[in-house]
Amino acid sequence: MTRIRVGLLDSTNFMCGTLPVPKYTDVENGIIATDRESGQPLYTVTLFLMEDDRAEAMKITVAKNGLPDGLKPGTFVRPVELFATPWARIFNGNLSEGVAYRAAGLELVAMPGMAAAATDKAA
Repeated sequence: MTRIRVGLLDSTNFMCGTLPVPKYTDVENGIIATDRESGQPLYTVTLFLMEDDRAEAMKITVAKNGLPDGLKPGTFVRPVELFATPWARIFNGNLSEGVAYRAAGLELVAMPGMAAAATDKAA
């Protein structure tokens, strides 16, 4: 599989949209997917990417040890070591394709503009 490192602009902001949910390899039997290297359970988090005049929802897979305490919807985060993996498959004669996102972790960050607002108050 081809993994592509995702470059982020300094002005790019990510806001958590959902709580992390377990990623399953077998939903019927309750088998949670695990990271191949660490053995940690994998979770999916929906983040809202906001950049310039656009915004989009992204589902990003993160191992449990990469999820910070205090992560909740509305929290601003920064993905660490974000990679994109294009995928495609044919099922019942129909092509499905997309991009899977994976990060080593998420870091909590201050709400954009908070530092500027604090500086303005101090002046």
